[in-house]
Amino acid sequence: MITLHGAPASPFVRKVRVVLAEKRISYTLDPLVPVPKTEAFLRMSPLGKIPFFEEDGFVVPDSSVICAYLERTRPEPALYPSDPRQLARALWYEEYGDTRLVEATGPVFFQRFVRPNILAEKTDENVVREALSTAVPLVFDYLESQVGDADGIVGGRFTIADIAICSPLVNFHAAGEAVDGQRWPKLARYYAAVTARPVFRTVLEEERAAVRAA
Repeated sequence: MITLHGAPASPFVRKVRVVLAEKRISYTLDPLVPVPKTEAFLRMSPLGKIPFFEEDGFVVPDSSVICAYLERTRPEPALYPSDPRQLARALWYEEYGDTRLVEATGPVFFQRFVRPNILAEKTDENVVREALSTAVPLVFDYLESQVGDADGIVGGRFTIADIAICSPLVNFHAAGEAVDGQRWPKLARYYAAVTARPVFRTVLEEERAAVRAA
């Protein structure tokens, strides 16, 4: 039995959920809203972050580690390239999505979604404007230079790289923003194509239902 622990709206939880769905792996989602920082939680996730994953008593924290574990234990369909150089590129984009992209877009989501809807606090639009004028354009400029005409950023096929890049962009859109198709046409098309995949779309529909219920 598999349990994934973490808030549905987290881009890291979403990344793992898409991998689970692509591989048709059954699991139970433990929403963890808000994220507890109890002793029991920290034993499962020593970094104090979500998600963490349990399978028959085996606990794995961190979305990238979880996804790599799932690829090794359920190799089909493959979401990591077999070619060493393409694998290196996929791992790089996964890291970029998990770090720089989340750092750039995260403040927008936190201010526009988390503060009013979860913390019952006012949005600080100054923080939003700062992110939209500085960090976000730099990251989007880079991604615009990397994506091509194919739906997959590595080797023209869907991989962990695409999941990791588009998962934070979902939160950016949920915060009332969008990838400007005039300024970043390749990135806008790429995001639309990846999130239109049936499995990705199903995960997002389930996520929205869970958020509404919460």
